Amino acid sequence: MNDNICLLTDSYKVTHWKQYPPGTETIYSYFESRIGAKYPKTLFFGLQYFLKEYLAGRVVTKTDVLDAQRLYVKHFGADWFNFKGWMHIIEKHGGRLPVRIKAVPEGTLVPASNVLMTIENTDPACYWLTNWLETLLVQVWYPCTIATRSWTMKQTLLKYLEETGDPKLVDFKLHDFGFRGVTCPEQAAIGGCAHLVNFRGTDTVAALDLAATHYNCDMAGFSVPASEHSTIITWEHELDAFRNMLKQFPSGLVACVSDSYDIFHACEHYWGEALHDDILNRNGVLIIRPDSGDPAAMVYNVLIVLGDIFGTTKNDKGYKLLNPHIRIIQGDGIDEDSMEEVLKTMWKGGWSADNIAFGSGGGLLQKMNRDTQRFAFKCSSITANGVSRDVCKTTLNDTTKASKPGRLKLIKDLGEFKTVNASDPKYADATDHLVTVFENGIMMVNNNLDAIRKRVLA
Repeated sequence: MNDNICLLTDSYKVTHWKQYPPGTETIYSYFESRIGAKYPKTLFFGLQYFLKEYLAGRVVTKTDVLDAQRLYVKHFGADWFNFKGWMHIIEKHGGRLPVRIKAVPEGTLVPASNVLMTIENTDPACYWLTNWLETLLVQVWYPCTIATRSWTMKQTLLKYLEETGDPKLVDFKLHDFGFRGVTCPEQAAIGGCAHLVNFRGTDTVAALDLAATHYNCDMAGFSVPASEHSTIITWEHELDAFRNMLKQFPSGLVACVSDSYDIFHACEHYWGEALHDDILNRNGVLIIRPDSGDPAAMVYNVLIVLGDIFGTTKNDKGYKLLNPHIRIIQGDGIDEDSMEEVLKTMWKGGWSADNIAFGSGGGLLQKMNRDTQRFAFKCSSITANGVSRDVCKTTLNDTTKASKPGRLKLIKDLGEFKTVNASDPKYADATDHLVTVFENGIMMVNNNLDAIRKRVLA
């Protein structure tokens, strides 16, 4: 992928430098999750990746500008590209982008219809640059949505753990299985890292690298040895494949998919008879993985079979626990709705949520879009010929698409976030929770993932 910032925009924005009013000096825009978002709060995360990767990590060169000009002339059939504007950035700013970006600290939960980020040009000659960068910056919608979904699923898990088990186990209750189901390794890395804001379990290796390189976290997530169907069905006998799993991984956690043929036969006769004593004498936990059928019914029925064979106890909350040498992970068909249905079914049957962990792929890293949280980037202020003016969009047929006017502040009012116009004298002394994160090509903050995690829990 070409990281030439001259090419990382929508085609029509190439012509916008000709469209602003004469004398335009500053364009100020903001990013928000609008009214009608699926989740009432957005967990803001991911901007630092885009800033480090695309804006602070490199400078614009004359080669970039010439390459862009050649492409756009072919693309439009005319030369609408702002060659002089980009060369000005090179000659005056050394190729660093003269913009200021402010944002709420990553890991902050912000109710919908509040400003999350603002951007403005710092050189009057580059008024056109603010909204040129919209295309790239709005892509923060994806990690924000993943982090918000993951956080929401964590709240569901905590609800059932607090009722039936041990909430301290929550960090490893939702495992990221999403690498193969996304569109490219970069999406896996971005979405997988967003999940790791809330949890510690992942099989998405790309997320670990992004967390290390862009969020200063040496090891953000953990996994365990686990089988897949290919490592089971290539054995002539399924029992031998299971026995090999216990032999190869004689201690610690090990997960084994057990429904390549008949999960109930496997649980009753292979795990429950032939390997029964090996499991109980093993210094570790065998995690049995169903991988088909209705998740809630499958988990509940497997729990009953395993409970009958290996025995159960009741915890201090009165809910049943399997023998500590055996647990379940449900990784098929899991999204936020099916996960809650599994937990609800277990709760109704008297089973502790301690017995289970979940894996989620498409239900975690896919199955959403920018409109899930109704993200939008809008211009709200212009300065032209030395005069600043508030601007906004007021759509007649859809009031939820109306945008905010003016330069904005994100303040706390009675403990809740509130977006206000920065020029309003009532809020002159109120603390602005938007902080400068990027200015004139330089990163102004450098979050680490652990600090972001603590912020989410605060």
